[in-house]
Amino acid sequence: MTIFKYTFLSAVLICSVTSLFAQKKGIADVWLTKADQSVLFQKQAQLLVFKKQANADSTISINAGQSYQSIDGFGFTLTGGSAQLMMKMTPVARKALIKELFAFNDNNIGISYLRLSIGASDLNEFVFSYDDLPIGQTDPALAKFNLGPDLKDVVPILKEILAVNPRIKILGSPWSAPVWMKTTGDTRGGSLKPDCFEVYARYLVKYVQAMKAKGINIDAITVQNEPLHPGNNPSMLMLAPDQAQFVKANLGPAFQLAGIKTKIIIYDHNCDKPEYPISILNDKEAKKYIAGSAFHLYAGKIEALSEVHSAHPDKAVYFTEQWMGTPANFKRDISSHITRLTIGATRNWSRNVIEWNLAADPNSNPHTDRGGCSSCMGGITIDKDNVVRNPAYYVAAHAAKFVRPGSVRIASNIIAGLPNVAFKTPDDKIVLIVINNSEETKSFNINYKGLNATASLNAGSVATYVW
Repeated sequence: MTIFKYTFLSAVLICSVTSLFAQKKGIADVWLTKADQSVLFQKQAQLLVFKKQANADSTISINAGQSYQSIDGFGFTLTGGSAQLMMKMTPVARKALIKELFAFNDNNIGISYLRLSIGASDLNEFVFSYDDLPIGQTDPALAKFNLGPDLKDVVPILKEILAVNPRIKILGSPWSAPVWMKTTGDTRGGSLKPDCFEVYARYLVKYVQAMKAKGINIDAITVQNEPLHPGNNPSMLMLAPDQAQFVKANLGPAFQLAGIKTKIIIYDHNCDKPEYPISILNDKEAKKYIAGSAFHLYAGKIEALSEVHSAHPDKAVYFTEQWMGTPANFKRDISSHITRLTIGATRNWSRNVIEWNLAADPNSNPHTDRGGCSSCMGGITIDKDNVVRNPAYYVAAHAAKFVRPGSVRIASNIIAGLPNVAFKTPDDKIVLIVINNSEETKSFNINYKGLNATASLNAGSVATYVW
């Protein structure tokens, strides 16, 4: 099938091009976002043509023969608050939004990975678990377990998303165990009681099973969101030795006994403490149940992912959360997240990048009291049926639409002012994401298999090249 028309080529050139060009292997589509917002994730009419000629500009060289990790996807956290706002939209408006976000054909952006909170996160309207009881009561048999408020918003929205993209990967993360399992009896802080390790493992088993009963497959869970930050609401402290013990003695065996294939991912916190996941993976009895480690970047350096990968190269690394705050600063936010996450995390072995979070209202609601984030800006802002697309939307779009699950990161060199990352997709396309972090327009070459294409980016602009 002819993919494009040769309207810009002379008859002589058409006769001389090889079958490589006819199959669009020598021409790249360009999707561009400019820092001044005059262009927002738009496909450019002018294509890049690969030729034998080169020039004196710096060159980004792509080597598909050198590959790294495979990619699970790019996306957002679907908080309870996000789902609540989407449920308040009219069905027609919600259907259109879900198609735009989760389909990957036409003009849709193709989100391929979602994170959920197991129970409430701080971006729910109120705190809850799936087994809340009056003070002083316990439920060791988990007889009162149910998905509670998630049945009103998260589950229905997920079903609509799965109708558009049935293969989307879903990660669950708990912010806290039910308070009757905790040392403080409070939604904030405290630790898991030692005598509740076993029942909490069964609680997480029940979560995976309950979601499956609703037609929702949980691909992976993290053991605890931000285990070293007990000041959020909800939150729970879980030190590395306790997490190792919980995984090897309780959660891992409980998943195995129940026949659950959901991956177990440890840590799920900042890049300043790589010793946390490394210490757990050094425990062979814990390691055998663990798929990998997850990271945020509110502290530390993104290279910590490579440090953990180097210590345990047989285990994956994931990037599961980074927020943007209000008010938005488009140039700053795009530059920071494309550079440090889309490019930085994947160049440091991450299999995914998840932005925090999908949606908020114009006042950064909903959120919990006593510690919920009151200035977290969603990838989109929802006001009834009105939708505003914020910087994180475009950050996700530049990768998610083209770097489909199963893609593999391949080698590309970094040149001054032009951070970049390259991938080979399952359908044998090459995807290159480049941002110009300098204060001036930069022209550069893209070299692939001995051919060169000349590109240019204004200061602060990001482009995705696909061929």
